[in-house]
Amino acid sequence: MVKVSRVEENSVGAELGILPGTELLSVNDRPVNDFLDWEFLTADEELVIEARQPDGEEIVYELERLDGEPLGISLVPPTVRRCANRCEFCFIEGLPEGLRKPLYIRDDDYRLSFAYGNFATLSNVKERDIQRILDYRLSPLYVSVHATNHEARKILLNNPRVPDIKAQLGRLAAGGISFHCQMVVVPGLNDGDVLEESLRDLWDMGDAVLSAAVVPVGLTQFSHIYTGKRMDRETASTILDQVEKFGSLALRQRGETWVFGSDELYMLAGRELPGASHYGEFAQIENGVGAVTSLRMRVAQGLSRVKRREGDRIGVVTGLAMAPLMEPLLEKLTAKSGASFELIVAENSLFGPTITTAGLLVGRDIITALHDRSDLDYALIPAETINEDSVFLDDFTLEAVRGALPMPIFPSYDFIDVLQSEPTAVAV
Repeated sequence: MVKVSRVEENSVGAELGILPGTELLSVNDRPVNDFLDWEFLTADEELVIEARQPDGEEIVYELERLDGEPLGISLVPPTVRRCANRCEFCFIEGLPEGLRKPLYIRDDDYRLSFAYGNFATLSNVKERDIQRILDYRLSPLYVSVHATNHEARKILLNNPRVPDIKAQLGRLAAGGISFHCQMVVVPGLNDGDVLEESLRDLWDMGDAVLSAAVVPVGLTQFSHIYTGKRMDRETASTILDQVEKFGSLALRQRGETWVFGSDELYMLAGRELPGASHYGEFAQIENGVGAVTSLRMRVAQGLSRVKRREGDRIGVVTGLAMAPLMEPLLEKLTAKSGASFELIVAENSLFGPTITTAGLLVGRDIITALHDRSDLDYALIPAETINEDSVFLDDFTLEAVRGALPMPIFPSYDFIDVLQSEPTAVAV
């Protein structure tokens, strides 16, 4: 059973008289258990929907849609399947206390993997779930593999009952399901021979594995259950050698790289990041794979749109990891705009100095970095630091941070999104 949260005006759902709070029981005599059932069962043109209205009355709606006209019905978000693993490297285990509750939810839900690209381990799926994935053709899925070696994976996930991921992926691949995979590498556990075995196994699955990302373990000052080694330059370099070997093989035989090291892995190893052609369609950019290269590309493509702003003094807030990569971009922006850019490196006060990613800076970090900078006309901050409600991870709102600073600040994804506006429009 699922429940309606909203019905769009002048939609098919509104014409039927469906109200928020209505429970959707079945479609064409098939039960509706969650949003996946609703999406797939309502794909037909002729529908018989059994529902229970908010007052308890049960009603049957019969309709025929032309050309797949949308019903205009939004559902109450589903109950998320929680993760049953206890991974030492789990980022949520490295969160401090006192943050808003949703941040502590450890989801491991194959449905959200298909719908939103969330990575799932598939460790909690049952036979009925496998069959449902095959029946509904939930493809591609985003899978946290970490290791195909079963014994190594049990240790990594801290779960002796975890299913054999190689067998799971093999069965799904045989049924036409494809995957984007990730492996968070913990030195001493799933690097070396284990990583080599994992890359070989995924390669042997052929076209079913659309991409594979290799990401170094990331630890905060609160990662209290981690007992492994920290990632160092030498280990990162060795891992990249393995990744690039399989990437070169894929490029020769399949015409695309297929397996990628994350940007952080390249920076840890002290290596130059690959160019745009290496990443193809940037399939795992949300996983930190190719994000820097994409930024460079967007700046290069957008320079012609940057407005002149002679004499403007602009602060650019970033994290320690991105700082060395920012200077060449700011030089290009200076030449094009006539403005003076100053790079301001902020330390992460919430997660500690080991977390140097710009996107994980919090509201307090922005305030600390800029509170005494009345010499700046305005400042740009990473847009990734706030959510869709303009709230930072430490619950500071963008409005509150702006109110605490002596200059206007603007969230920016690539500089161009702000600097293409007229200077007077930016500086309000």
